[in-house]
Amino acid sequence: MILMSWNVNGLRAVVQKGFWDWLAGCGADVVGIQESKIQPGHEADFGHTETYRTLWCSSVVKKGYSGVGCFSRVEPLSVVMDLPDPVYCGEGRLIQMEFKDFYFFNVYFPNGGQGPERLAYKLGYYDAFLAHAEALRREKPIVACGDFNTAHTALDLKNAKANEKTSGFLPEERAWLDKFTDAGYVDTFRMFTREGGHYTWWDYRFKARERNVGWRIDYFFVSEELRGRVRRAWIDDTVMGSDHCPVGLDLDAS
Repeated sequence: MILMSWNVNGLRAVVQKGFWDWLAGCGADVVGIQESKIQPGHEADFGHTETYRTLWCSSVVKKGYSGVGCFSRVEPLSVVMDLPDPVYCGEGRLIQMEFKDFYFFNVYFPNGGQGPERLAYKLGYYDAFLAHAEALRREKPIVACGDFNTAHTALDLKNAKANEKTSGFLPEERAWLDKFTDAGYVDTFRMFTREGGHYTWWDYRFKARERNVGWRIDYFFVSEELRGRVRRAWIDDTVMGSDHCPVGLDLDAS
């Protein structure tokens, strides 16, 4: 089963840059996108595919903000939008799909860079997500993908020392990723690639992508029970159209 994740940073914009061709050619069974920026009620404008069922969770709190979407060849057993805690609902950040072998989460985690209040919200969202995933994990394993908005270790960004006080690499953000992995969630890319220099986001400024001055903040995690069924995990940094690139997972699933 091929799973893909991509923060498109505006679906309307990336559609003008070949998104539908990429989707048709990527070979994925399930694709999660983040930062769709689609308003509720406008999602039907983007159901232009006969191959995939489309699902949307859009922001109701701000126009042109956040939003996640899923394209699935496989009919899910159930679908849930947002976390159970109403504090973390309304920003269009999560789609949960149940398949035979696992629960799949497509998540756009909050950015903590807009000040202390949003950082606290981000950390609270992290904890609420982990609690929810752990509750569902009693039933089935977990696959979680998306933009986590944090580089886990110094290997995951170009200039670690210079960004120690920048949201996305703060000690408390990285500590949560430690907590997440300690709870038994496996960073699938690191199962196959141990060295640095592999990134999923580059600032639009300063020709950062050309210089490969980036951050790895987009991930596929699986709960430990699925580790042995991971065939491959990769970053497709040749795909343009956004300041992020797609990431993929090949999972042995029925």
